[in-house]
Amino acid sequence: MKHSKNAGFSLIELMIVVAVIGILAAVAYPSYTNSVMKGKRAEGRAALAELLQQQERYMTQNNTYLSFTNAAGTTTPAAAATTFKVFSGDSLAKSAYLLKASVCDGTTAIRDCVMVEAVPTFTDAEAGTLQMLSSGSKSCTGTKTSVCWN
Repeated sequence: MKHSKNAGFSLIELMIVVAVIGILAAVAYPSYTNSVMKGKRAEGRAALAELLQQQERYMTQNNTYLSFTNAAGTTTPAAAATTFKVFSGDSLAKSAYLLKASVCDGTTAIRDCVMVEAVPTFTDAEAGTLQMLSSGSKSCTGTKTSVCWN
């Protein structure tokens, strides 16, 4: 007597597995990208705090802050790049933010107030550019400012 046994998966079973994987991916991917974005913002906040400390040290030695711009890793004046860390992270190539410093809005002299900014090298509409003033206030230019410093 012969007994025939089916081995393998039916098409319906395979489609159910694919659907479950698709649902899990649809839930997991946004959470993953949100976590990556939070990590980059934390890197930017830490870099700003470090730059502001460096600016304060510069202020005690020179009685003024140092204003500089940073476009694509090229710092103007170039001396600022040797005085301050002008990017976040461990290397310029892998940095999430480029840093710059300027006179605070409404202030005429750089010796009175400095605004340090972390400009993202990636797209971040929610937070945008992170900003910190020597007076202690913090802000950002994005559409959802509640995510900037949390």
